[in-house]
Amino acid sequence: MTVAVVLLATALVIVVALLAAAGAGTLARMDGATYPAALTRAAVTFAAVITLAAAVTAALADLFA
Repeated sequence: MTVAVVLLATALVIVVALLAAAGAGTLARMDGATYPAALTRAAVTFAAVITLAAAVTAALADLFA
């Protein structure tokens, strides 16, 4: 049961990160950025969401431990 919850949470975080990255890339292109610049912004956004999820997970684990 616990493994299923962890896998579901991981999948949800990855989907949210991908959606945020796609939105950032699209907004960058609409703003007139080149494709490499838009891809860079999308990658930075993806990494930021994953990092934020890891920080929240660590904080919650420390809080409930």
